[in-house]
Amino acid sequence: MEPGNNTSISEFLLLGFSEDPELQPLIFGVFLSMYLVTMLGNLLIILATISDSHLHTPMYFFLSNLSFVDICFTSTTIPKMLMNIQTQSKAITHAGCITQMCFFLVFVELDNFLLSVMAYDRFVAICHPLHYTVIMNPQLCGFLVLVCWILSVLHALLQSLMVLHLSFCTHLEIPHFFCELKQVVQLACSDTFLNDVVMYFALVLLATCPLADILYSYSKIVSSIRAISSTQGKYKAFSTYVSHLSVVSLFYCTGLGVYLSSAATHSSHSTSTALVMYTVVTPMLNPFIYSLRNNDVKRALKSLFGGKI
Repeated sequence: MEPGNNTSISEFLLLGFSEDPELQPLIFGVFLSMYLVTMLGNLLIILATISDSHLHTPMYFFLSNLSFVDICFTSTTIPKMLMNIQTQSKAITHAGCITQMCFFLVFVELDNFLLSVMAYDRFVAICHPLHYTVIMNPQLCGFLVLVCWILSVLHALLQSLMVLHLSFCTHLEIPHFFCELKQVVQLACSDTFLNDVVMYFALVLLATCPLADILYSYSKIVSSIRAISSTQGKYKAFSTYVSHLSVVSLFYCTGLGVYLSSAATHSSHSTSTALVMYTVVTPMLNPFIYSLRNNDVKRALKSLFGGKI
């Protein structure tokens, strides 16, 4: 294929899950339902955190930020897919694709960094309880969230600007339901060596460092819990971080599933399924994991609705 100037590219085609017209209403209904549940669940977490003064703590400050990011994370991809199904069009403009890719990178990295910060918060709360309020002061909490945003935005802008300099061929079909960085780069006709190097270096750096922090924090937490003599004390300490551990496991396991499915097979169906688990199911389940296992959140939600739930 002859390479073309990237400025002349008008649109990409998002192939989605299936081209069968009979399946489109089912796909539309399933994803619309998951999107609404995600929006409602995370919005309730934010409202409960704001309305209940008992939840004005670092842990719930980070949780409300995570819920906000999950709303934005899902809103980056699902509405466009639903609109394409409704209009029976698979097209997304070149500018729209790059914009979607940029925002997706911002929010996926924010999820990653916030989970790491929340693990550190639980580490301080359990391993250094007497100094918790001094260490996790409002200034530090705000600074940590700000750093998460800055790093995420800088990484997303770097990757997006590098994609803008690529030239694309005439074959512009993306075998997913949104513009994913790796798939967009693979469509380029120009040399993508630098893009690949930066992409994988960023993947290793931005995934390994937060994960290492999480693993270190939880190793210290487990050691501290094992040192507690009473069974009741162990249960109380364990219950304060088990919800976060569940969310972390879900996030990284589904992320690993995306990587392994794309590396081990060329089947777009299996990769798309893994991407759905990572980008849609995980943000949808997060508020349920926190609310179902957390009495403070349950109480705040009951208070929010006047004790009707």
